[in-house]
Amino acid sequence: MAQLLQTNTDQRVVLKGRWEKFKLIQRASEDSPGVRLAYYDETIEILMPGEAHEFFAHVIGYLLTTFFLEKGILFKSTGAKTQEQEGKVSVQADQSYCIGDSKPIPDLSIKVVFSSGSPELVRYQALGAPEVWFWEDGVFALYRLREDGYERIEQSELPGLNQLDLDLLRRCILMAETDFQAAVRMFRQSL
Repeated sequence: MAQLLQTNTDQRVVLKGRWEKFKLIQRASEDSPGVRLAYYDETIEILMPGEAHEFFAHVIGYLLTTFFLEKGILFKSTGAKTQEQEGKVSVQADQSYCIGDSKPIPDLSIKVVFSSGSPELVRYQALGAPEVWFWEDGVFALYRLREDGYERIEQSELPGLNQLDLDLLRRCILMAETDFQAAVRMFRQSL
């Protein structure tokens, strides 16, 4: 059995190809946990997240789950669920959430960014994803889908998440790099 070595840096491969080629690669990678695939406009992206990428995705997911539970917000965590529109677009967020009821396209998709050159917002717009957050270099960039495309926003517009102190979340995520338990305690105490 082949084993994928975990590195601290992301490994990214971009190929040209039609939907059918993408689906073949997707089927071939089913036994490779952690591999993220994306497709749009005859471009196939294969991302093998590094250790730091996975760490930040986990911490963000843990803290957001804590927030939802502490605030009594009905949610469903859909993780790196494949979100796609057959023949057109496919993405996998690092974390994703449905607020309230389960939906085919989650209300919130979160991407941890360690590599550049990826047309993420175009893919999410093709899906109609309501809100997309990017975590890059210790900062969140939030985008809300409007009639004419995504608009950068300062605060989530999703029910319940509009109460989240993003600066507190950011500080706790960064604190978790050196002391995960202290970061979680600080986050909970501040809610």
